[in-house]
Amino acid sequence: MTAREIAIIGDHFILPEVFEAELRRACTGTEIRCRVSQNDWPNSPVVHGYHGGEDAPIKEYLGDFDEVAAFIGDAEVLVMHQSPVTAGMLDQLPNLRLIACSRGGPVNVDIEAARSRDVIVVRAPGRNASAVAEFTIGAILTETRKIRVGHEALRAGNWRGDLYRADTTGRELNEMTVGVVGYGKIGTRVTKLLRAFGTRVLVCDPYVQLDPEDAQAGVEQVSLAKLLRDSDVVSLHPRVTEETTQMINKETLAQMKPEALLINTARGPLCNYDDLYEALRDGVIGSAMLETFAIEPTPPDWPLLQLDNVTLTPHIAGASVRTTTFAAEQLAEDVRRYFDGEPLLNKC
Repeated sequence: MTAREIAIIGDHFILPEVFEAELRRACTGTEIRCRVSQNDWPNSPVVHGYHGGEDAPIKEYLGDFDEVAAFIGDAEVLVMHQSPVTAGMLDQLPNLRLIACSRGGPVNVDIEAARSRDVIVVRAPGRNASAVAEFTIGAILTETRKIRVGHEALRAGNWRGDLYRADTTGRELNEMTVGVVGYGKIGTRVTKLLRAFGTRVLVCDPYVQLDPEDAQAGVEQVSLAKLLRDSDVVSLHPRVTEETTQMINKETLAQMKPEALLINTARGPLCNYDDLYEALRDGVIGSAMLETFAIEPTPPDWPLLQLDNVTLTPHIAGASVRTTTFAAEQLAEDVRRYFDGEPLLNKC
């Protein structure tokens, strides 16, 4: 039996040996030969790509096109995380038949180019849904219970006993309304976690229906305008599309409550950050917790870094040990199914 050739490109998050171990565990009925490589993400940033200017319609990738293609070589299967795949690269890879990308949405792969060349692309949907949902709850609590404010004051030598005053102290989730924009794998998990706190939850997603369990529990599916108007906290979870790009802007921010908290653990292009800066500076909304940005890394002189009503983290909501192993398990199962001629679970 001829061994099936697999090229593996990992990084410092999903290690190549994790990919290989899961592939060997899953593909016991097939002889496989793996070649492995490791790029420098996240020590080196990806080409973000949301401002245009790239030579290919892909985003969030790391690696030189020709060098990556040379490494893939005659492999039948590519398993990777952040590596680019373009039409020009595919033209150099006539043996490549399956691309397994360990992301929920493989924006680093030219899907149309792969489809036109009969190259199958599989992904890892929901790989970090649990991690991001947990992080979102933590982000909400950090702001609403004054954890960040108290921490920053105490680090500066200021004991903020006044945070116990009725006019400055925080609020509990069981007395608040939280609006969840986007009801996919992450949004649905955030909704279920919020329900456990006794929170009133509003959901805006025109393309899906509420889970019957959520609906029975009192979750309401509403328009974006009503969600913005009624919510104490607005949490963003949609994908970046033409429709959602800069959906948070001067007009939508003006519809929110003056004391409202905006959470973005999804993607930077969902917000117009110039408008958000002005809204936070001028008290149009109360505060924000921002985890993703239109430009990453953020410039050190970025105005939002100077505001005291913003918490910022460096795009780490999806970073957990379980995210890495779960993603590798999902890809390995679809690679096994491809070799065994079975229907694929997560085909793009």
